[in-house]
Amino acid sequence: MTPPPSPPEGNAPDLSAGWREQRSRLRKDLRRLDVFFFLVCTLVGLDTIGSVAAAGPQGLTWMAVLAVVFFLPYGLLVAELGSSFPVQGGPYVWTRLAFGRLTAGVNQVLYWLSNPVWLGGSLCIIALTTWEQFFTPLPGVWKYLAGLVFIWAGALAVVQSVRIGKWVPIAGAVARIVLLGFFLVSVILYAVRHGVHPLPPAEFAPTYVGFVALVPVLIFNYVGFELPSTAAEEMTNPKRDIPLSILRSGMASLVLYGGPILGILFVLPSDRIGSLGGFIDACKAVFTVYGGHISDDGAVTLTGFGSVLGSIAAAGMIVGVLTSGVTWAMGAHRAQAVACADGAGPAWLGRFSERHGTPVRVNLLSAVLASVLLIVALNLTDGDGEKYFAAGLGLTISTTFISYVITFPSLLVLRRKYPDTPRPYRVPGGRAGVWVVTVLATGMVAFTVVVLIWPGFGVGWFGTEGSSAASLPESFAGQRLQYTLSQVLPLLLFLGVGLLFAVLGAPARRRSRAIEAAARAERGEDAGEQAASPVEQ
Repeated sequence: MTPPPSPPEGNAPDLSAGWREQRSRLRKDLRRLDVFFFLVCTLVGLDTIGSVAAAGPQGLTWMAVLAVVFFLPYGLLVAELGSSFPVQGGPYVWTRLAFGRLTAGVNQVLYWLSNPVWLGGSLCIIALTTWEQFFTPLPGVWKYLAGLVFIWAGALAVVQSVRIGKWVPIAGAVARIVLLGFFLVSVILYAVRHGVHPLPPAEFAPTYVGFVALVPVLIFNYVGFELPSTAAEEMTNPKRDIPLSILRSGMASLVLYGGPILGILFVLPSDRIGSLGGFIDACKAVFTVYGGHISDDGAVTLTGFGSVLGSIAAAGMIVGVLTSGVTWAMGAHRAQAVACADGAGPAWLGRFSERHGTPVRVNLLSAVLASVLLIVALNLTDGDGEKYFAAGLGLTISTTFISYVITFPSLLVLRRKYPDTPRPYRVPGGRAGVWVVTVLATGMVAFTVVVLIWPGFGVGWFGTEGSSAASLPESFAGQRLQYTLSQVLPLLLFLGVGLLFAVLGAPARRRSRAIEAAARAERGEDAGEQAASPVEQ
């Protein structure tokens, strides 16, 4: 029997034989600039810009605060983990080494399933709404067909090899930069011609009610740094490229978010900014400078060149949200396939295609799940886009952030368990610095999960103003039980899937142990030498 290949670059602890059989199918085609574009496409999600703007100027205040207390610590945390443990699977591997296969496997299922929920949920409804506003209505079955085309176009992109597939996040990043940049130029022209809505300084004052309403979407805007690490063994130099790309993409995303949000606030009255269509409505309004007008009741009509630019911007918006889903899928699906190959799930899902070097089976299963979600959700909400959007986005964020609550503390544990592992980048401040970034990042995502499941948590307590009922999404006004069930029931289902995957992974674990035992026997090693290694248990 051929001995298993040597551990990956960086002397990081290796995974089991089940995964090492798949490693030969990976191709090192991701370079530093590719990783930068990958992160820009990941971080700058066009689906949440309207949600932040709908909260008014204090959204920018909380955006700045969270940049310091979450975005920075989170970036430092991932930079160390990603460069110190550059193993395919990223967050699954970190959690696996820190807490064992069972915890990491269930956690990874949550991380993976958030992607089809997102793609078939808020991203799909944003794309459909944009299409209907700028092109043509989608009555009846046409809405279902258009949604399925959107989902399966993403699936087709995800199954491609890295050499081809990396152009999707590149295209998505360029589309964001062009669309948001052109929007800001148009806002300036609109302001010169029509003036802008004043933003009194008092409206920038932060409130607790605003915080609990905004913290989910703001922090969701700030996550995604770990995704390139899921393809670490497909990168030419992950130890160098991950920290640098995190720094550069983080700075770029702050500009690409803050500018458009401020532009929306200048252009639209606060009572006309919706969480679903806020950005698109603002685009239509400012594009009237190229042709069109705004009636007294606020209705926007684009004509001539304005109509042409509006259609181009709408296409850019659809491409932007599609590439967001594709880029997240490229990472989350890889991590799930690694987990399954490692014995934390059914082995047949852990196969990487010899032709493409990608986990085609996980990709296709995710597209099926997103399609089912689209059909079920459209029926349950009776086609109510706002309700569908609110429930889908909330579930996406809470599912992802529950997985972060487990993954982020890996930094502390791995510092202790693997002190001699080379760390090209280390969180500054020694052990105290590690504790600070871990507590801040983990605490913020944990609090976000609470306020997502129970909107308005803490509102009205200890003398704070407001009613917790008012914090429910507008489309769920007076329907707290319905909203809570839309979040809790799927989460319980996802946890059940994670436990089921652990059971289904038992044959792969037994096979992996047999391969390792045979390999040790060939090398003449004591069968007990590896027993204490967390990656072989």
